[in-house]
Amino acid sequence: MTASPARRSPRRGLARLLVAGPLLLAAGTLTAAPAQAGPADDVRLNEVVTTGSVDDSIELYNKGAASVDVSGWVLKDDDGHAYKIPSGTAIAPHAARAFDVAGSYGLGSADKARLYLADGKTLVDSFSWSQHSAPSWSRCADGTGAFTQAALTLGAVNACGGGGGGSTSPWPGGSSVATADAANVFGTDLSGLQQEGGVLWGAQNSGKLWRLVRDGSGGWKPDAANGWSKGKSLRYPGGSGSPDAEGVTVTGSGSAAGVYAATERDGDKSGTSRLSVLKYDVSGTGGTLTAAKEWNLTGDLPATGANTGLEAITWVPDASLTAAGFKDAATGAAYDPARYGAHSGGVFFVGVEGTGAVHGYVLQDSGAFTRVASFASGMTGVMELQWEPQAGRLWAVCDDTCHGQHRTLKVDASGAFATTAVYDRPTGMPDYNNEGFTLSGADECVSGTKPVYWSDDADDGGHALRRGTVSC
Repeated sequence: MTASPARRSPRRGLARLLVAGPLLLAAGTLTAAPAQAGPADDVRLNEVVTTGSVDDSIELYNKGAASVDVSGWVLKDDDGHAYKIPSGTAIAPHAARAFDVAGSYGLGSADKARLYLADGKTLVDSFSWSQHSAPSWSRCADGTGAFTQAALTLGAVNACGGGGGGSTSPWPGGSSVATADAANVFGTDLSGLQQEGGVLWGAQNSGKLWRLVRDGSGGWKPDAANGWSKGKSLRYPGGSGSPDAEGVTVTGSGSAAGVYAATERDGDKSGTSRLSVLKYDVSGTGGTLTAAKEWNLTGDLPATGANTGLEAITWVPDASLTAAGFKDAATGAAYDPARYGAHSGGVFFVGVEGTGAVHGYVLQDSGAFTRVASFASGMTGVMELQWEPQAGRLWAVCDDTCHGQHRTLKVDASGAFATTAVYDRPTGMPDYNNEGFTLSGADECVSGTKPVYWSDDADDGGHALRRGTVSC
């Protein structure tokens, strides 16, 4: 999406969310608003996007300790064009909510965002700028600090630390990388990976799930049994559609309790986002898998382009989170799994390609869900997430958009996930379009290292899988 030098006319629809790198200098002005009584004191403009790969958007942040109903509140530009926040809209404490205002007006290179109460006259907050966002004007820290240009993180914690910049460290393992599949087996679009002992699960964008077994030479091949030799086609509950499967994971109960896929759209309706987690029973022998359950998260997440949505998924045990002091963003208190009734025994973390944000969800057996975390990965896109239980850390991986950067994150003293290390890809691996990454378990450690695997969405050289090592 391109922008005019000054102001743009109102636009409708969603665009691709491919984010440019952050700038560090600000050219905006925060205007002090009149003091407001009650909850209005807690709601602040928090992020503004005026150009680039996402429609013009304004994010609000609730810095208070109680949820605030913002139904009917009004967002205006400098000319008085207005966007009315839909009824039934509330912002949880210490949470952000983004609004796509492009259907009502366009935000220009020299413009203003203003927040009013429902009367349209009582000013709550205001921010003006003299140049387009690149890609985002963000408050640092959320809700209280000054605005600066940073990475786009709509709906998540602002990337005040640089959002993808900063120094990196060499890959913490061997520098060499080898192919891990036979030539021309998968073709393009192999995306998410998840190793489960002697099985490697692979999600393919074309709506397919693979079950791979060891080939005897350090690599993997399609399982020849039970109808898996060509992969199995995926369907939504009821048997319709073709889910664009980008990520795959299993819980602590293993694949016998279901395999979970993160999907961004229905391939039969490829122009529309459908940000869903689907659960599949993989015990049968048929060539098609129909989802036993769908958690459709589309309405709970900031809008994305149809092909830049959920790209990654991993499952983290409740016990690991509570032991680390993880804070539940939905309550503002320590995470209490018992609050959510019957669920998987853990939290599913999903990564968004277009924003680089990571969101944690409790997916209840009833089909309900609750978002318990949202944070910036520090990268412009997240293509894979992996929980490494032996180290108690979360891996976030970007493809060639970030030159194969890998980040590890742990729960810090505040109860939130924070980056602990930033790694370059192994020096022996070209800058492939690696959208999948998975680590072997501690049982495969030999002489201090264990295998890791990447999936190359572009199938460079006719190979989609590659093998390396990482320190145990």
